[in-house]
Amino acid sequence: MKTYQYYAGGVWRNAENDRTFDDMEPYSGKVFAKVAACGRKEMKIALDAAAAAFPIWAATTPAQRAELLFKVAEIVKRRKTEMSELLAKETGSTILFALSQLQVLLQTLEAAAGWAYHPKGEVLQTNIPGSFSMNLRRPLGVVASLTPWNGAVILSWRTVISPIVAGNTVVVKPSEYAPVCAGLLIAEIAEEAGFPPGLINIVTHAPGETGPISDEIFENPNVRMINLIGGVNTARHIAERAGKTLKRTVLELGGYNPMIILDDVDVDHVVSAATFGSFFHQGQFCMNTRKIIIQRKIYKEFLEKFIAKTNSLPFGDPEDHKTIIGPLITQAAIEMVDNRVKEAVSKGAKVHAGGFHEGQIYHPTILTDVPYDAAVSNDETFGPVVIVEPVDTVEEALVVANRVHYGLVSSIYTKDTYKGFELAPQIMHGVVNVNTPTINEETQAALGGVKDSGWGRTGPHGIEDFTDLIWINSRSTPGQYPI
Repeated sequence: MKTYQYYAGGVWRNAENDRTFDDMEPYSGKVFAKVAACGRKEMKIALDAAAAAFPIWAATTPAQRAELLFKVAEIVKRRKTEMSELLAKETGSTILFALSQLQVLLQTLEAAAGWAYHPKGEVLQTNIPGSFSMNLRRPLGVVASLTPWNGAVILSWRTVISPIVAGNTVVVKPSEYAPVCAGLLIAEIAEEAGFPPGLINIVTHAPGETGPISDEIFENPNVRMINLIGGVNTARHIAERAGKTLKRTVLELGGYNPMIILDDVDVDHVVSAATFGSFFHQGQFCMNTRKIIIQRKIYKEFLEKFIAKTNSLPFGDPEDHKTIIGPLITQAAIEMVDNRVKEAVSKGAKVHAGGFHEGQIYHPTILTDVPYDAAVSNDETFGPVVIVEPVDTVEEALVVANRVHYGLVSSIYTKDTYKGFELAPQIMHGVVNVNTPTINEETQAALGGVKDSGWGRTGPHGIEDFTDLIWINSRSTPGQYPI
């Protein structure tokens, strides 16, 4: 079992009084690692280090930034097996999902090397003779990134790559449920790749001890941006507090993601897509399918086949390569999912698969006849639970898809691709997939939500969020002034 320090200014450091906390494995319940239990003092040290490093990093060339990203990619390739095993142990990720994360990370790193050339200016027309006018993008400064435990590797790196490519420095506060995979691994790899001290800093904290660290982030004048991948309640708190000091925010939040199935589809194919979308990573991913909205003509056939496929999914130890359904992250997560299923049943919902747990494994669950006043019908339930709801018309399907306050990703299945593209803009989500599951990601795409699923975008489209647009103008001849 390893003991981890926190990382600031290119130095591994102990927390004050050498405090640590136990980072637990969700499947076995064993201690995975001892991790530095930091507070406000440690966060200030990290933010000061990032502020000191900013002018130097902002002056680097795109080629220098790209070179470091390529070095990171080489290290990730070399450590791929090790990192997938760490993800399985610390976060309960199956090996399948762990390897998927690492593959997306490699694609992102290699693509992001080109993003370094994206912040572009423009020459403006001017009405003043002898003037030259232009817009220019300039990095913000220090970005505080708050990373989640689910999709720990890819999502944590996502909060780092765009900011540093744009010329900013970063302090990462990883989730207390995955401080290694969602944070400290970044520091290890960045250090090996030769990142300059202070460019990337990682501050960890024990469960329930985020308050003082958050206070420092909100009150420290060096912080220009707070970059969150997390939940709606956390985002509301951040947006409120950030507004008081006019700190910018980028918020990538959860989703209640609908999958609309029209009655012209190949049922066997959409059953496979629905199973993947609903139960990949035990439903603990922001893009998981939460509600399947299907035309009544094929509802019975789909439901029978969907139940059979769901009941066949292998579950157990996430380190077993055959496992599809691994553990939920904590006992509290098990209780939340179980309570929501039981509440729905008490209000008339029917359980067709799952609906129970064994230890930390919650069996994949299919519900029908769920009333709209049940929490599972409106709120993101971070577990392997999906609702199937029949509708008669396409218009009714759109109403059901748009009725929730989230707006991250959605999916439409139809043999008529043109019809899918015609319907897509009518779904109020940041991403609409036609004949593709709700879980779908490409590094060059603009991934992000609308409504209560946040604002801002990742990838090359996110570069603008992490830069200031400034206007520069000059005159080559003397001006005349009214006074």
